Amino acid sequence: MDALHKSELREKMISKLENIAADKKREIEGQLADNLFQSEAWQRAKSIGITISQGMEWNTQPIIEKAWEQGKDVYVPKCLPKEKKLIFYRFESYDQLEVVYYNLQEPKADETLKAEKDAIELLLVPGLVFDGRGYRIGFGGGYYDRFLTDFPNRTISLAAVFQLIDQVPREVYDIPVEQIITEKTSE
Repeated sequence: MDALHKSELREKMISKLENIAADKKREIEGQLADNLFQSEAWQRAKSIGITISQGMEWNTQPIIEKAWEQGKDVYVPKCLPKEKKLIFYRFESYDQLEVVYYNLQEPKADETLKAEKDAIELLLVPGLVFDGRGYRIGFGGGYYDRFLTDFPNRTISLAAVFQLIDQVPREVYDIPVEQIITEKTSE
């Protein structure tokens, strides 16, 4: 499939997410989090990898705080734009974050411990558009596809039902997530 179709789907979904009513967004976020917390993958994981959400993304703060409350280790990514690579760091306090390019919040590398991939038992993979086989369209940098190439553990994405389509156009290097949790279903 061509990149133009992917970028068109990406732009349409960004617009849809940016225009969702605040109360509806909070309602969906609550349902997504509840369904995640009920999943076997969440309950078994002693550690999670998760992004610090911003703007129109589903709010990850309640998920991070629930993980801390349950004694799970939390790891958040730092982007290395030159290599288009992600490195996860152990995250224990919002004081360990700094604002970087594109207003992203990332861990301060000198104040956090770098994680090996296998230390993350459950990785929550962000995305914009998904299909039933777990393929996704992200924000276009390819960071997660590179990270997932040799990631050994569980992967889940959280998505509203309206983010699901029949088939995501994909490239040979695209790696699907194992499970998509929506506001309607948990397993």
